[in-house]
Amino acid sequence: MERKKLLSVVIPTFNEEENVGPMTETLVHIFENELPEYDYEIIYIDNHSKDRTRQLLRKQCEENKHVKAIFNARNFGQMRSPVHGLKQAYGDAVLRLNADFQDPPEMIPQLVRAWEQGSKIVIGIKNKTSEGRIMAWMRKIYYKLLRKITDIGHIENFTGFGLYDKAFVDVVRGIDDPMPYLRGMIAELGYDYETIPYDRPNRRAGKSKNNFYSLYDVAMTGITAYSKVILRFATFIGFGIGALSFLVAIVYFILKLIHWDWFRSGIAPLVIGVFFLGGVELFFIGLLGEYILAINQRVLHRPLVVEEERLNFETTIDKNGQKSSEQPEEISNIVN
Repeated sequence: MERKKLLSVVIPTFNEEENVGPMTETLVHIFENELPEYDYEIIYIDNHSKDRTRQLLRKQCEENKHVKAIFNARNFGQMRSPVHGLKQAYGDAVLRLNADFQDPPEMIPQLVRAWEQGSKIVIGIKNKTSEGRIMAWMRKIYYKLLRKITDIGHIENFTGFGLYDKAFVDVVRGIDDPMPYLRGMIAELGYDYETIPYDRPNRRAGKSKNNFYSLYDVAMTGITAYSKVILRFATFIGFGIGALSFLVAIVYFILKLIHWDWFRSGIAPLVIGVFFLGGVELFFIGLLGEYILAINQRVLHRPLVVEEERLNFETTIDKNGQKSSEQPEEISNIVN
């Protein structure tokens, strides 16, 4: 009998004790009732939660061998941990969603059917969100800026929620980048993708772990990884300010020669010019620092994450739902 294709679901967690139980129940129901023709595995990658998330995941792994868990040694951030989890999934297709139900698990059958039609990448695009107007406006401006200053087509209103064919996951697995930007990878390295719009609901429970600093960190990673325009723009700005200053100096010199006795330039233009030039310099020095920081993080070549423990990765589930000691060679190498 031909083996069933395997669907892997990767779910990053951090302090999601109220959500991991209902999420697993929902996914099991979907796979057993709407996608019974597939085998499945649910891979949680926990970013060092401080609540009962790990305790609940241990219990789930004991009760259901389809559930697997990776416990990170510390919190490695919202970019590194999910990509590491993606690299540990060896299904024929890998689904990526968050544990808070803002990425609707009910859309999984729709994603799978689109994949069955031949799409290598099927992603969910938010067409409505519950976030505030100011944050929505800032996101819109950011995506417009990225489209202007980068050579690749960044995907607007995309959080990572979607389905990725094994062929693309293998590409991601081969990328050795300690600061991965998945959205950029899909736009730059991925296959043609299909988008499915959806209205993003509120979190089912718990509080969002995002704040201005974490979102800023993600935004700057996208800019420094895929744009060289801003650094060149600094050169053009410097040239323009220098040329403008030269023209203003000539005008002042001419006015002084014509009206020698009564023309007084005063100190105000000098003060304004110094502060303006100082502000421009500080802005681009800070931006240059972001690029240097990105270079430093990549040169140090640290691992994406350091794992503390794995659960249920020593077994896989065969087509009959029985435990098997066989596993892909890549997983065996990681575990051992």
